[in-house]
Formats: sequence, structure tokens, C-alpha cells
Amino acid sequence: MPRKKINPENELKHHLQTKVTTAKYNQLLALLNQTADKDMSSLVRDILNNRVIKTVTHDQSLDMLMEELSTIRAEIKAIGVNINQITRFFNTYTENQRKEFYARIAFTKYQLLDEKITRLLHLISVNAIKWLSE
Repeated sequence: MPRKKINPENELKHHLQTKVTTAKYNQLLALLNQTADKDMSSLVRDILNNRVIKTVTHDQSLDMLMEELSTIRAEIKAIGVNINQITRFFNTYTENQRKEFYARIAFTKYQLLDEKITRLLHLISVNAIKWLSE
């Protein structure tokens, strides 16, 4: 498949070459490592054309939080599946004793769900200020 034709006004025809100090080169390398640019030339072109350079940062403090949130999500899902299964058994029986038995089991599972949701809301409220300030 052939390349698309470039507008002659936007074509990169002129080759520029320059030298920079070691400090400036290290600064450009550090910036390059934080951006989505693949090479130094595209970064320098963006700088020369006054384009916005988006830096990508990774907050390692959120790694543990995200892991805990995903664990809580999995636990809530498992508890929900258990409650659905218990409810299905509850609805299949007509005897009051069996219905009471399954209702008690469902209630204990629901109490476990309450603990997980309380923990989840606590984690969200602690980190809400950080999340919403950005």
C-alpha cells in the first residue's frame, strides 16, 4: 500500500543539524523518556513548532491501591454470585424452614458485602482529593 501524498506546505524538506551541551542533551533525553514520542527528532520538531508536549508519569503509589481495589471488586463479585445462587435455592423451595435457612445464609453473605463496600468507600474517600485535584 503506497504512502499518502503530503501537502507540499507540510512536507519536511529541509535538513537541520545542531549541537547542544551535555546538560541540554540530558534534559532532552529526560523529556523524551517522559513523552510518547518515539525519537529525539520528533520531540525537537514539536518543540520548534511550539506544539504541546504531553508528558506521561506513572504514580507508583497508586499501584497498591489499584491492586486492592481490584481485589475488593473480585470479592464483591464473588459475594454477589453467592447471593444469587442462594436466592435461586430460596425460590425453588416452598417450605418455610428451608426458606429461612437460605435467608440466613444470604444475610450473612450480605453482611460480608457490607464490609467490602465500607472498605471500598473508605479507600475512595481517602484518595478522592488526590484524584479530583488533577
